[in-house]
Amino acid sequence: MPRRLLMVLPAATAAAFALASVPVGNAELRPGFGPDVLEAADGGVRPLPFHYDLYTFRGNDDSTTVVASFAVPAGELERQRDTEWGVRYGFDVTLVLSDTALHRVARTDDSVYVQVPTSLDGDHLLHTHIEVLAPPSRSTWQRVIMTDATEPGIGTLYHTPFPIPDYSGERLMLSDIALGLPGATEGWTRRGVTLALLPTSQFPESAFDVYYEVYNLPPGTDYATEIAVEPVGRDADRADARSVRARFTGEAESAADSVLAELRRVETALPEGRYRLTVTVTDAETGSTASRSRLFHVRGWSKGATLVEALPSRARATR
Repeated sequence: MPRRLLMVLPAATAAAFALASVPVGNAELRPGFGPDVLEAADGGVRPLPFHYDLYTFRGNDDSTTVVASFAVPAGELERQRDTEWGVRYGFDVTLVLSDTALHRVARTDDSVYVQVPTSLDGDHLLHTHIEVLAPPSRSTWQRVIMTDATEPGIGTLYHTPFPIPDYSGERLMLSDIALGLPGATEGWTRRGVTLALLPTSQFPESAFDVYYEVYNLPPGTDYATEIAVEPVGRDADRADARSVRARFTGEAESAADSVLAELRRVETALPEGRYRLTVTVTDAETGSTASRSRLFHVRGWSKGATLVEALPSRARATR
């Protein structure tokens, strides 16, 4: 297999472009793409359907870390051919968090370029991530944007309400659950863990990694963790429907900031369908529990995926 050269360049201020904007509650869900993609706005070339997910974790001081995972099929992007370098794909990603009540905005941008010897299959996924700090708020809206870096006027914007949780306090809590391809050596890195994040609508029929954080479990505390994976909706009634449960026990080794980071692997290959993954942590000494769930969709894609390692986020200051 030819070696792929991956290049990630910092984002410059984007030129004016037309975006397909999807208002909340005004479109049906289309599997894998969130709300339906509308036609590009006047002057635009076309929309750019893409997949995305947002994850939240305890941040610094009184903030929350928000991570956005993006994936786009290579066939949706324009290509640049070069006789020396082969074929180049490029796309820009943006995450904007707007607190409509307090009039505060946090934003980060990045540009990604992928250089390959020959054209990728149209269903091959290119995926990356960006990260921003934002204050907790119940009145926040999120906007995720992807535009083609090669052809102006190709792009899509999705926006929905996105309450940002507050992970402060002393009660037992769990962060969001992040899912990624197993055995990652590059990708999103946090607390010594590296995860090849993929939007949860785009999982293969293979093992995958699960990352989450436990907050406020005192060091030395005995605890138990249960991970359950169950098919949902119509997929629960299929003949090949499969559930997975695993239970772990241990003694907390929380850091000084009362954060216990855990990386688990689900080794079982699941058939195509929709699933709910639930993590439940129990403090064996007090009996208190914390639980979080996340839906994901096993697609069974066979065209592969290329993780484009993102540069450190260049987040704009919240104002």
